[in-house]
Amino acid sequence: MRSTPWHPTFPFPAAGFLLLALFAVASGGPAPRPWGFNRGEADGAEAYSILTFHDYTPPPPPALPPPPAAPAATCAGDLRGVGDLNTQCVVQKSVTLGGGVYISGNGSLVILGGVAVTCERPGCVVSANLSGGILLGHGARVSAGWVSFAAANITLGDDAVVNTTALAGNPPDQTSGVPTGTYGDGGGHGGRGASCFVKEGQAQEDSWGGDTYAWSALKTPNSYGSKGGSTTVEKDYGGGGGGVVWLFAKEILLNGTILADGGDGSTKGGGGSGGSIYLKATTMRGGGKISACGGNGLAGGGGGRVSIDVFSRHDDAQTFVHGGKSSGCLDNAGAAGTLYEEVPKSITVSNDNLSTQTDTVFLDPPYEPLWTNILIRNRAKVSLPLRWSRIQAQGQILLAGATLTFGLTHYPYSEFELLAEELLMSDSTIKVFGALRMSVKMLLMWNSRMTIDGGRESGVATSLLEGSNLIVLKEASVIHSNANLGIHGQGVLNLSGQGDTIEAQRLILSLFYNILVGPGAVLRGPLINGSSGDMAPKLNCEDESCPMEIFHPPEDCNLNSSLSFTLQICRVEDIDVSGLVQGTVINFNRARSVTVETSGTISATGLGCQGGIGQGKAISSGISGGGGHGGKGGDGSYSGDHAEGGPAYGHADLPCELGSGSGNVSASSTAGGGIIVMGSLEQSLPILSLSGSIEANGGSFNGVASHATIGGPGGGSGGTILLFVRTLLLKKDSVLSSVGGIGSNGSGGGGGGRIHFHWSDIPTGDDYVPFATVKGTIITRGGVSEGHGFPGENGTVTGKDCPKGLYGTFCKECPSGTYKNITGSSKSLCSPCPPNELPHRAVYISIRGGVAETPCPYKCVSDRYHMPHCFTALEELIYTFGGPWLFGLLLSGLLVLLALVLSIARMKFVGNDELPGPAPTQHSSQIDHSFPFLESLNEVVLETNRAEESHCHVHRMYFMGPNTFSEPWHLPHTPPEQISEIVYEDAFNKFVDEINALAAYQWWEGSIYSILCILSYPMAWSWQQWRRRMKLQKLREFVRSEYDHSCLRSCRSRALYEGLKVAATPDLMLGYLDFFLGGDEKRTDLPPRLHQRFPMSLIFGGDGSYMAPFSLHSDRVVTSLISQAVPSSIWHRLVAGLNAQLRLVRRGNINATFLPVLKWLETHANPALNAYRVRVDLAWFQTTALGYCQFGLVLHALGEEVAAELQGGSLIKTDQHSVSQNTYDDSRLGHSMSSDALLRKRITGTILNVENLKMLKDRRDLFYPLSLILHNTKPVGHQDLVGLVISILLLADFSLILLTFLQLYSYSMVDVLLVLFILPLGILAPFPAGINALFSHGPRRSAGLARVYALWNITSLANVIVAFVCGILHYKSSNKKHPSMQPWNFGGDETSWWLFPIGLVLCKCIQARLVDWHVSILEIQDRAVYSNNPTIFWQ
Repeated sequence: MRSTPWHPTFPFPAAGFLLLALFAVASGGPAPRPWGFNRGEADGAEAYSILTFHDYTPPPPPALPPPPAAPAATCAGDLRGVGDLNTQCVVQKSVTLGGGVYISGNGSLVILGGVAVTCERPGCVVSANLSGGILLGHGARVSAGWVSFAAANITLGDDAVVNTTALAGNPPDQTSGVPTGTYGDGGGHGGRGASCFVKEGQAQEDSWGGDTYAWSALKTPNSYGSKGGSTTVEKDYGGGGGGVVWLFAKEILLNGTILADGGDGSTKGGGGSGGSIYLKATTMRGGGKISACGGNGLAGGGGGRVSIDVFSRHDDAQTFVHGGKSSGCLDNAGAAGTLYEEVPKSITVSNDNLSTQTDTVFLDPPYEPLWTNILIRNRAKVSLPLRWSRIQAQGQILLAGATLTFGLTHYPYSEFELLAEELLMSDSTIKVFGALRMSVKMLLMWNSRMTIDGGRESGVATSLLEGSNLIVLKEASVIHSNANLGIHGQGVLNLSGQGDTIEAQRLILSLFYNILVGPGAVLRGPLINGSSGDMAPKLNCEDESCPMEIFHPPEDCNLNSSLSFTLQICRVEDIDVSGLVQGTVINFNRARSVTVETSGTISATGLGCQGGIGQGKAISSGISGGGGHGGKGGDGSYSGDHAEGGPAYGHADLPCELGSGSGNVSASSTAGGGIIVMGSLEQSLPILSLSGSIEANGGSFNGVASHATIGGPGGGSGGTILLFVRTLLLKKDSVLSSVGGIGSNGSGGGGGGRIHFHWSDIPTGDDYVPFATVKGTIITRGGVSEGHGFPGENGTVTGKDCPKGLYGTFCKECPSGTYKNITGSSKSLCSPCPPNELPHRAVYISIRGGVAETPCPYKCVSDRYHMPHCFTALEELIYTFGGPWLFGLLLSGLLVLLALVLSIARMKFVGNDELPGPAPTQHSSQIDHSFPFLESLNEVVLETNRAEESHCHVHRMYFMGPNTFSEPWHLPHTPPEQISEIVYEDAFNKFVDEINALAAYQWWEGSIYSILCILSYPMAWSWQQWRRRMKLQKLREFVRSEYDHSCLRSCRSRALYEGLKVAATPDLMLGYLDFFLGGDEKRTDLPPRLHQRFPMSLIFGGDGSYMAPFSLHSDRVVTSLISQAVPSSIWHRLVAGLNAQLRLVRRGNINATFLPVLKWLETHANPALNAYRVRVDLAWFQTTALGYCQFGLVLHALGEEVAAELQGGSLIKTDQHSVSQNTYDDSRLGHSMSSDALLRKRITGTILNVENLKMLKDRRDLFYPLSLILHNTKPVGHQDLVGLVISILLLADFSLILLTFLQLYSYSMVDVLLVLFILPLGILAPFPAGINALFSHGPRRSAGLARVYALWNITSLANVIVAFVCGILHYKSSNKKHPSMQPWNFGGDETSWWLFPIGLVLCKCIQARLVDWHVSILEIQDRAVYSNNPTIFWQ
């Protein structure tokens, strides 16, 4: 094996190997073969396949080797130590050995600190095999050519050294580790030695010194390093090779240094290569140094080999196997050696960041067991030069600042394999000369490069790279192939950013889930400015037929050089392009989505044919026509020379041609655009989203014409963009172009190319959704010319023929108002819809999928119109019955018929209640019906049932105020003179306080009234009447049962509670308090007779309003008193006539309406009363603090003397404090009376006459204008006819309301609610109120309910006004929204919105007048009361 002076007892080579074999067997490992290792295939070799990696199971700790048969050296004799080798041998002094020595025993060996045991002879062997331990103290040193220690434990203290540097013996036979020649090259071992000598025609990397050897002993290195070369034959200047160090122990403590470095050469010699170091132990501790580096020299030596077989390492020792530095070529140090670690079966090649161009050769990486990790670092350079080599690891292959080369530079004829879980590259390079089959789960490249040189060997021209989970390129990483390259995986391919590139002559990317091309990254195929040799794709330029694979690409996604594709992305789910995808024929097949971001480009510009079918003609002057394709190329023109442009060719409906060039192909020329195909006829692309650009433009000439004095080539024609897509999204600023190139200096511009959208599965009908959103630019224009040349013609943009209802390139729906019932894309196929099928209030609409047949769909201009005729609900009702006129006629007839039915039902229900009845006698309890009367004449105070009450009556005291919430009833505190003799004044004052307090209303009663006045005045009036009734009842109860009548002087009256009575008129506005005698006064002058009461006031009830007209209430007491002077029949007739006149008096116009009353008193009443020496005059009484005054009559006796005084207007009495701003100038009235009578009888008020009535100030409230519509009138007769007409109008009113609601509903439901609730339900209330009034019993009740009906009727005008406002607002808004819409007919909502509101107003006004007549008929059943002839009146 080696030539070395073995000790006679040293067992090597046979015995030494036996010891190693025994050691290995004891440790549980396989026995090594001599100078090699087992390459045989064990059973179950598949377990180490790259596809089925298994976890590594470390071997059991090694057992100690058996002791030698007999020691060859002694402690004291050979080592000059103390003790013996069977116990402990301590070497205390340095010793120099004269030759190799073998130490064995059952003890231990201790070399004290600073002690050296050396054998400086090359190849000298120092071997120790001890049962105990071996200890090298601090600074101890063992030097020899081969050092082999086997012990239970080995300890190297601090600065302790085991050194075999440059002490190697001869290297193995038949190796070339020693360089040849006199170039001063470095020696080789684990790595090649460097050589600074480069032969002519070679590169630095093609020259090296000593070669590698002992690859087979990688795990158990046992070879000496090689000597470095010299520059002369006379003297050896080369450095020696490194020796061998073997350490076998159960535990190794390494705090020192183990050296097997090559020796340094001089400036005239190369460095020696590193030797071998083999450490085997169960446990190793310490952070010492292990080095088998090449020596420095003119050319550095290669690194050695280190193998560490340690089960448990607690500290990381520093291990160096780098090559030596080269002083003759600083950038080419010796190649690194190898570091093999059995646990976990990893190999590391590191050159310690020394730049080198010399390789570390991997001759035959093992298949079984596989390496776990392969680490190539720090500028190491590893090559696999053997053909068909494979490098395989169970875990990582890591390149960090390193280079890995497959094959030989000038012989790219082989295929290579790289198999691993992960391939990690950082600042590294992989060079492949031939083809590469790579299979990894993860490929990460950081500023790295993978270059594949396929040469011209077609058999190895295709490389396949598989990254099943992830492939990432970052920091300008590049994968480059000058042949065919296929990359596939199942995860993500990510070209992260600027400079990241994958390029090949033909490139196919397949089976990935996602491909990301980041900003600045490039996918390219073929190479730009690449070789035009056998590997360059052959273009189909002269054949006009389409390659079938353009439309029907193969499904298998395998790289096939016979196909026309130069870049294909196949069976990839999502493709996101933010960089550049460039190629001649680009195909995206069976992808799910392609997204081109704003910075992204897919380009085939200028990569088409330089010649081609549409090549522009060139003439000798250098002028050329532009290339033609989709459009004819522009003609070239310069100084009379004319060059014809290329013709157009291909098919617009399904293009598949490359663009053509222009110019002389052999000289200067331009190329046309390439082809970009997305999808196929079988499998379309579901989604294409474009924010950047897709372009297949023609090329433009940028150089200088070589054979012409003028001009240059014309522009190339645009290529083809063929898109088999389902959904297209062209975003803003995106570009889809196939533009002709620019013609240079007089040459023609290139013709535009062709863009075709071949939509697949175009949905129709209800399934249609817009599949193309185009906000970007689509261009196929011809190229322009620089100079006098002509531009090329525009190309074509086409789409697949659209189905029925759709048109255009993007199959959009035909415009509204058109339909298309044939297949095609031209817009002219969308025919106008028949105009007679469209209703006036309708507009045509687009429906999903377009309109394929007539009639065309339409919709009404507003939601308030209903299909199919776009009528409102009202119009539908009207036209259901034949149109407006016929509907109006039918409705009118129906109303009349219903009104007749109502009238008949009313007559049956009411009977004869309203007819005049028999006249009672004067003394009966009822008033004679032969005399017309008002409601007030039927009212009899409940407390006046006894006839004798009139004989006990003393005085009637009227309450002041109208009994409203703001001005309730109240009595003055001063008792009138008429009762001063029968009451106690103080007690009377207290009684007045109590009764005034009781008559006052609570605040909440007035608040409710105010709210109801705003919301609904009829309800407010009803509320007020109810509270008045309740108030009167309380007053009656108080006076009748609660008050003790203590103010009366009569004991009998106080005891019987009969001296005071409270009553009121039927309208509850006038209250009064009657005083009666108790019967125990014993005064003959009481009660006073009628003539003693003169002048006597009779105050009117009511306030002159519609609901409460003025009326004179003549109850039994008044009638009995008057009957003392005037017969009851005369008095009743007078009251009836007066009340008939008072009905016509209207508040707000009292000045004018009281004049007929004055006239009637003078012409009818007083002449009849004069016969009984009695006269009546109209007067006002009791003005309150708030200005309210009451009107009534003054009844007084008439005498001759009095008549003269009356005409003079003598004073009765006027209290000046009671005259307010709302009255008139004081007038004085009276008759001649004795001074006694004037003092006893006082009447507060003023007689009204024609003169002072004109000056009466009457306030008018907000509702006064309504009194012009709603007021009491004289009866007109024809009661049944009036009732019938009211029934008709009532039904018509309700019908108009319902029609109005239908009309408003067609506007908006909000309008209906507004009209319905402003005022709340006011518009609906008149109908039930009217029915209630018509079907009530008795004239009095009927008249009262009729007044309520009239009040609801007039109040509902507010709702009608709201309806009117809603109508006009709708009319204005509808004119703005639909100005072109014309009314369909009379009664249409647009112009006749006012019809129903105005009809309601007229109907309600007419109803108001008829109800007034109806009320007058009910209340005035004898029209003679309005006769102007007094004779007729008194008959």
